[in-house]
Amino acid sequence: MENTDKKNYSAAIVTLTSLFFMWGFITCLNDLLTPFLKGVFDLTYFQANLVQFAFFAAYFVISLIYFMVSSTFGDPIQKVGYKNTLVAGLLIAAAACFLFFMEAGSENPKFGLFLMALFMLGTGFTFLQIAANPLVSLLGTSETASSRLNMSQAFNSLGTTLAPVVGGYFIFTYFKEEGATQSASAVQIPYLVLASVLLVLAGVLFFSNVPNKVGEKVAEVRGAGALKHPYLVFGMIGIFCYVGAEVSIGNNLIGFMGSSCGIATEVATTYLMFYWGGAMIGRFMGAISMSQMPSSKKYMFMAIAGVLTTCIIVAIANSKEGFDLGQVAYFVMFLVLNFLVFISAKSLPSRTLGFFAIINVVLLLVMLLCGGSISLWAILSIGLFNSIMFSNVFTLAIDGLEEYTAQGSSLLVMMILGGAIVPPVQGLLTDYFHNNSPESLKFAFLVPLVCYIYLAWYGFVGSGIGKKKNIVVKKEEHPESIVLRND
Repeated sequence: MENTDKKNYSAAIVTLTSLFFMWGFITCLNDLLTPFLKGVFDLTYFQANLVQFAFFAAYFVISLIYFMVSSTFGDPIQKVGYKNTLVAGLLIAAAACFLFFMEAGSENPKFGLFLMALFMLGTGFTFLQIAANPLVSLLGTSETASSRLNMSQAFNSLGTTLAPVVGGYFIFTYFKEEGATQSASAVQIPYLVLASVLLVLAGVLFFSNVPNKVGEKVAEVRGAGALKHPYLVFGMIGIFCYVGAEVSIGNNLIGFMGSSCGIATEVATTYLMFYWGGAMIGRFMGAISMSQMPSSKKYMFMAIAGVLTTCIIVAIANSKEGFDLGQVAYFVMFLVLNFLVFISAKSLPSRTLGFFAIINVVLLLVMLLCGGSISLWAILSIGLFNSIMFSNVFTLAIDGLEEYTAQGSSLLVMMILGGAIVPPVQGLLTDYFHNNSPESLKFAFLVPLVCYIYLAWYGFVGSGIGKKKNIVVKKEEHPESIVLRND
């Protein structure tokens, strides 16, 4: 197998990044499906949040199966290959989108079948997550692994940024039946298009130079060896908390903007773009921050990336009817804070994670205690500080696992289960307290607040528990020893 430190995998990284974009775009459409299907089938908040449960439950179920197979028979990816796993994931996701198309066009669509299609879609994306995240980390030096993953995640966020605007227009406006409130048929054509795009991507990937095998050949391993590393176990909880918090906030933002801010659904999808777009901005800046370029250039390019991506988002939002351009000043203020925290964290993944998590706790408290524009933009700006969390937790958790890297990756992807559990819990609280009053929606956001408190602990403490530190041993002092040893 190739040595990833020497071989140029630029083309492979570009191909993989297109996958990140696509699954980000489709995943974010679930935020639109939640209020959309709630209206079509007259669902409660708890029932509507089952959209995310069905989708993200697949991550847990499939990853658990993967882990059981890995610990019993050996790592499946070592046998099947990274590229083949990715192609299989794309084909399954395409079939799920086609099932959406079929059910949306039926005379009597059933909510249960939509949930089945979402579980199937999540299954396909689980294969993508298990293979793509570690593959991006492995295609190059370990020192820049977090930077590469942040860059790929940035394009994932580009997909989540565009999805609310593009998807919102087609679902709530273009394909909405004349005179009808909401009809399931509005999602029929969009998901047929998505199925076609996924099939094309599967073909492109199959004939690309993305490798099936990466790095030095490792010995066949059995058992649950990855779980012997405490920092991985704590990282699994970190992924659960991060995905749960990010998805639950995004999933309930449209409802929050409608009940607490009086913003119509069609306009709220534009504001939602700032939440997901903030993650894109932060990830581009994070990829530069954690690169190995000199600090003087690094900070300049970070500032340029932040300004350009923000201008793009603002330009798109300003083209939509009902958007108040004057309120963007709040977002710019939080963007400056994001930049300053990146600098103060000195490009250390653990420290950046801890700082960002603490800021998100503060932003949620501001949203809970304040009202009006301050409350709105405080919660929308959380996306800026969500940005590097997944990639940083992921790289911190698999660092040093060696032959257990793929197994550890499957365990981390399994804990994307947080996206299935946290949103329904938040929805249940919203239904239970105060008869769905605006105050109950705010109270339910205490759930993601707890998640960010844990992430702050993992960044500052948990990510280092049980992790071996590399110590360079001078060869002239110990000529008989290995140059690099682990203590």
